[in-house]
Amino acid sequence: MTRVITFGTFDIFHVGHLNILKRAAEYGDYLIVGVSTDALNFSKKQRYPVCPQNSRAEIVDALACVDHVFYEESLELKRQYIIDHKADFLVMGDDWQGKFDEFSDICKVVYLPRTPSISTTELIEIVKER
Repeated sequence: MTRVITFGTFDIFHVGHLNILKRAAEYGDYLIVGVSTDALNFSKKQRYPVCPQNSRAEIVDALACVDHVFYEESLELKRQYIIDHKADFLVMGDDWQGKFDEFSDICKVVYLPRTPSISTTELIEIVKER
């Protein structure tokens, strides 16, 4: 069985999130998704997600293409998450191009193009303006 792992916040779930998860699933038989905790998101962006981590994880877990969801609590543990979940592939959006090449010693690293014209940050800004 080929195992694929990916990571994300998945706040205000949108078609871009769905597209990358469906495309990631095509790289193997079992898709594992690390959903960033609220605390991790705050440490990265100095703001909490709009949707709490349990809701974001529940949405991702409900998708047919996703086999397992866990909480990503630390960026520094990414290597350990890959090892613990026995991932053959790490799949990320191309906005992270090159950032995870260091893990190519333990799995294949793939960067997929993002869905054009959609991002959570952009959606948040649109809602704030209205």
